[in-house]
Amino acid sequence: MGVSRNARINGLLLLLVAALAVLPIALGMGEGKEEPFAGADAQAESAITELKPDYEPWFSPLYEPPSGEVESALFALQAALGAGVLAYYFGVRKGRRQGAAAAAAAAPPDTSTETPATAAPES
Repeated sequence: MGVSRNARINGLLLLLVAALAVLPIALGMGEGKEEPFAGADAQAESAITELKPDYEPWFSPLYEPPSGEVESALFALQAALGAGVLAYYFGVRKGRRQGAAAAAAAAPPDTSTETPATAAPES
């Protein structure tokens, strides 16, 4: 029996994600840099200070984490909370859909042929 189309697509997507994670390291991208895989904010900050050393930022952060590890942990916590909210939302939607389908399947079929407009008036 052959592999379904969805299974092939999922396999290709998994390979693509793995390649995106491994290729930059395997190809040596970022070698020679102090922080080879720093975020875009840090790279932008270093580029600005190279171009204009006397640049003064307009705003300062509300909270400055004491270290890069704390900053990474807060970012991971933010990502986990966002993923949890999305998973909850999609779970509720699926549950409502399944509940509506189950209710429709459990409801007795409508066997009456009379509609309120054609029903005989009660006296």
